[in-house]
Amino acid sequence: MQQITHQINVSTKGRKLYDITQEVTSWAEQSGFHTGLITLYIQHTSASLLINENYDDDVLVDMEAFFKRLVPDGDPLFIHTVEGPDDMPAHVRTALTQTSLSIPLIDGKAALGQWQGIFLYEHRHVASSRKVILHLIGE
Repeated sequence: MQQITHQINVSTKGRKLYDITQEVTSWAEQSGFHTGLITLYIQHTSASLLINENYDDDVLVDMEAFFKRLVPDGDPLFIHTVEGPDDMPAHVRTALTQTSLSIPLIDGKAALGQWQGIFLYEHRHVASSRKVILHLIGE
């Protein structure tokens, strides 16, 4: 077994889902590994990682509409408001989603389903630079 790591930087322009599938899968395919496990980990508390449909962009719009209803900005429930009305909702959104993903590597390719994509979900309205650590273990 061998291991390798890599970091990708994603410049976000505010709240939305950013497709990072190509960057992750290209790195995994270029690794030379045949079989293994890809782990992704985001180093932030107001952004997360998702695997979701990457065929119809309406899915991404609907995801944001759902989270907007579920965790509204400026909700009077929250007392942590120092960084703005979207900060505490961003933390809740992160807690409800994922900060890491695991994807099998089979025959040198990430074993994603036909319509699955890997997304960084930015939960803040402001532009940010996000770091995602990639780790591959295998052979």
